[in-house]
Amino acid sequence: MPRIVAQRLARRDNAASTVRTAGMMPVMAPPSTPSPCPPSATVYGISNCDTVKKARDWLSTAGVDYQFHDFKKAGVPDAALEDWLQALGWEALVNRKGTTWRKLDPALQAATQDASSASALMLAHPSVIKRPVVCWPDGALSVGFSPALFAARHEASDRV
Repeated sequence: MPRIVAQRLARRDNAASTVRTAGMMPVMAPPSTPSPCPPSATVYGISNCDTVKKARDWLSTAGVDYQFHDFKKAGVPDAALEDWLQALGWEALVNRKGTTWRKLDPALQAATQDASSASALMLAHPSVIKRPVVCWPDGALSVGFSPALFAARHEASDRV
């Protein structure tokens, strides 16, 4: 097998346990024990977000049972946000490239420097959360969407 192909396969096989933090790449946290997630996946986001729409379409096409929690209608669950911050880190959750971030007061942007300040910001401005946040049935968390990441997570969840 050519080395390039072997490297790509190795990356694909490791996608379910990889944590990515660069740019707008999806970020993944390994499963936690005990799992804070329900038996089906839970997708957190905003219904009119294009990335959330792509993620939901992918899950439906793949036949994945999931629940949807809309930040705009139901708010951000405090306990879930704390789990996300611990598992993924505040840097992965705050979308500094989005419109909401760019429209924030520069002083508020500058004050967002740790998990506590980021938590307060995300509770006050749910649209600043990078989307979607997915709580997978095996307890893993992911933020962002890529078909490869979702396929790897779906395979890993099926093995549980």
